[in-house]
Amino acid sequence: MQQLSDSEISAIKDESARAYELDRAHVFHSWSAQELIDPMTVSRASGSTIVDGQGQSFLDFSSQLVNTNIGHQHPRVVQAIKDQADLLCTISPAHVNAARSEAARLITDRTPAGLDHVFFTNGGADANEHAIRMARLHTGKHKVLSRYRSYHGGTETAVNVTGDPRRWSNDRGDSGVVHFFGPFLYRTEFFATTEAEETERALRHLERTIELEGPSTIAAIILETIPGTAGIMMPGSEYMQGVRALCDKHEIIYIADEVMAGFGRSGKWFAFEHFDVVPDIITFAKGVNSGYVPLGGVIMNEAIYGSFAQKAYPGGLTYSGHPLACAAAVATMKAMDEEGMIEHAARIGEEVIGPRLRQIAENSKHVGEVRGVGAFWAIELVWDKESREPLALYGGGSPQVASVVSSLKELGVVPFSNYHRLHVVPPINISEEDLETGLGVFEKVLTDLDFSR
Repeated sequence: MQQLSDSEISAIKDESARAYELDRAHVFHSWSAQELIDPMTVSRASGSTIVDGQGQSFLDFSSQLVNTNIGHQHPRVVQAIKDQADLLCTISPAHVNAARSEAARLITDRTPAGLDHVFFTNGGADANEHAIRMARLHTGKHKVLSRYRSYHGGTETAVNVTGDPRRWSNDRGDSGVVHFFGPFLYRTEFFATTEAEETERALRHLERTIELEGPSTIAAIILETIPGTAGIMMPGSEYMQGVRALCDKHEIIYIADEVMAGFGRSGKWFAFEHFDVVPDIITFAKGVNSGYVPLGGVIMNEAIYGSFAQKAYPGGLTYSGHPLACAAAVATMKAMDEEGMIEHAARIGEEVIGPRLRQIAENSKHVGEVRGVGAFWAIELVWDKESREPLALYGGGSPQVASVVSSLKELGVVPFSNYHRLHVVPPINISEEDLETGLGVFEKVLTDLDFSR
């Protein structure tokens, strides 16, 4: 982003002061105690940079909510939205519109053979809502299995299949959802000492859960391919293929939640490609158009599609396949292809982010583990490496983690943080210069940490 002039900074301060005043007077914020927050005002953005209400620039290593995969204000996508607005801003989803048709074609061009039909939604939560509804109607069964340490959205069914503490206040125990433990060797629930043991025991645990819940009652297993907000815990191919085999054995629909991990974030179009598995249903949102206009969707195989070929699907949305959102998706996917963004994400993960974070972990007293792939990494903050005790309680925060986040921001980097973790999730097309600058800030802050109790 170009250096702002004094007059531009003055204008930003004036407009941002007014925006902040109105926000605190009228806007209700999600996941927040309304009177205890002091939200950051963002006035401008470009590429990997955002500008606050004082005109100060920050590197965006959060990609906001891990959705601005191609960065902010990508000119091709902005222009596509403008061009579409000149032609057709909105239309009922009952009608064909060219932007939706082309978006569906481009999405299914990137999915495995047989996953050829897309139902468009407004975002990831309602994509998961509809995916589960489809699975239940298709199978005639009701239960859904989901892992602990997962996030699938904030709407009624989506928040109940979520496996983190944000579910608790919304969970009455009557949603038909059963949770199980997935593989996570660093905090193993299975007393495993190797990845092989963790995988074997996690699969056995899932198989026993299916057996004891009754396969004839289970419609679907929904998994974030790589859990995002919950910690970017990388499964092994053996585990994912084992889940696929259990679903096949018991006639259970396998739903791959690719809302956060999909569309280049992991260094592939879809994260399940890392594990040589094919889901029955894929849900997506976020990176499909970097959130420039809200969009999500459900991609289904022929069997699911066939259940609604001759009878109506009982669901829909006014803005399903909104022309502006789909035009943004078309431009985003083309830009990703033509500018080599997927390959760039894979390379920087392997050659830059991974090695640098492992070096930071080695030199930091309070970094217990780093893990990830592509532009999708997590840093575990702990009191000490021996006990692995988190620097904040699971489901909460701590002054220590808050001070780390504050230090990063003071040095010009906005991180993604959740409980005791920091996530390194910059735009997948971030320049190497910006990437090195941001990682340098992480290195300085994390290497200097020295908390004691």
